Amino acid sequence: MSTWKSRGLRGSTLEELINRANEKYLENHLSLIQKVPTPITPIEFDKGSRTIKLAYFDKKSTVDYIGVVQGIPVCFDAKECAVDTFTLANIHEHQVRFMEEFERQGGVAFFLIHYTTRGVFYYLTFRKLHEFWKRWEDGGRRSFRFEEIEMEFIIDPRPGMPLPYLDALQTDLDRRSEIPV
Repeated sequence: MSTWKSRGLRGSTLEELINRANEKYLENHLSLIQKVPTPITPIEFDKGSRTIKLAYFDKKSTVDYIGVVQGIPVCFDAKECAVDTFTLANIHEHQVRFMEEFERQGGVAFFLIHYTTRGVFYYLTFRKLHEFWKRWEDGGRRSFRFEEIEMEFIIDPRPGMPLPYLDALQTDLDRRSEIPV
C-alpha cells in the first residue's frame, strides 16, 4: 500500500499547461483528452480546510491522460525532470505494460517530459521509451540523458498555446507511416 503525504502538487505546472492545451484542443474540436484521476482513500483530513492530509493509493495508476485525437486513441503520462538525466525508475513497469498493450490495440502512447532547468518540453515516443527500457532490462543504464533524446520531438511553445503537443504527435504519426510494417 502506497501512502500519499502532500505530494499532490508535484508536476502541477506541467499538468496545468497540459490541461490548458487540452481545453484549447477541445474548443477547436481537435481532441477529447481527459485527466485520469488517481484513486485514493483518504485517511486523515485537516478539519479546518477540509483538505486531505494523508491518504493511500487504492491501486496502481496507469497513465495521467487518455482520450482521442481526430479518431486516434491516445494515452500519455506527464513527468518533470530537474536534471539532464531522466531516471527510468520514474516510470513503473505496469505503466510500460499498459502503454505497450495500448499501442498493440492501435493507440498511440507517449510521455510529455518537462526538463525544468532547461525550460524544455519533450514528447517521448513509446518506441524510444521502449528502447531505453530494453537497454535497462539488458543490464545497461537505468536512465537516459538529454543528449539521447530525439530533437524533432522538442515542443516549441507558441502564442496562445504554451504546450502544442499535438504537433509532436503528428510528427510521431508521420514517422510511423514511414516505417515499413
